[in-house]
Amino acid sequence: MNAIISASELGHELAGHHPPVLLDVRWQLSTAKAAGAAPFDGRAEYAAGHLPGAVFVDLDRELASAPGGGGRHPLPDVAEFGAVMRRAGVTSGRPVVVYDGGQGWAAARAWWLLRWTGHPNVRVLDGGLPTWQGPLSTDVPAPAEGDFVPRPGAAGLLDADGAAALARSGVLLDARAGERYRGEVEPIDPVGGHIPGAVSAPTTDNVARDGRFLPAEELRARFKTLGASEGDEVGVYCGSGVSAAHEVLALAVAGIPAALYVGSWSEWSSDPERPIAVGPDPQ
Repeated sequence: MNAIISASELGHELAGHHPPVLLDVRWQLSTAKAAGAAPFDGRAEYAAGHLPGAVFVDLDRELASAPGGGGRHPLPDVAEFGAVMRRAGVTSGRPVVVYDGGQGWAAARAWWLLRWTGHPNVRVLDGGLPTWQGPLSTDVPAPAEGDFVPRPGAAGLLDADGAAALARSGVLLDARAGERYRGEVEPIDPVGGHIPGAVSAPTTDNVARDGRFLPAEELRARFKTLGASEGDEVGVYCGSGVSAAHEVLALAVAGIPAALYVGSWSEWSSDPERPIAVGPDPQ
């Protein structure tokens, strides 16, 4: 099963007899609030126009629990996540397609959570809403209650100790911007740098200028140069487990299974006892 779907393919499926459930997860990382500006409002964007039939899902409140020692976007309570998905009409026997405003990070977070909790058929709209050529709607749907019951463990999950071990025994990719990996700048978390042994692999290099993923063969070549190929034990982290989910998705497109360290740098850097590396060298 493909992990992504094009806008034209989605249009065809929506016109068919068994259309997928649509989830709108518009969100973006922003430091505007710290500067006094209003933060991005995904719900307002949804209200202004969304794919017909799509249900809005709030990443900060429904795809994560409250920030704390586990990072800025810890795993949500599984029972509450299941209730959110059922309210959105998610069932185990019906495909799910998730989209966001084009960056792909938030949609990938929802994709990963549904996979981790056992949904058998979930895909991300490649390139997000900007690729959609059909009409938009301002109607808020009221889908029938779904039957999805989350069963965690279907996809790889790392904690801090697991990430540290994988950096030594396998391949741990850091999906943040290179300057954050090197510790030259850190706009959000307590300190800059990276987990010792992790390899810099900015998730922005997995997509073309239009936000769509590079072809699978190009992604495979990219990850091979970073030390990650099919059959290798691979994990990914970022700042708070959102852009890293997008890199896990890119790896899936390339045919390389990978685990996600959800706590990521926001959890790792909060503990002064954990080692930190700086500069371009993994160690």
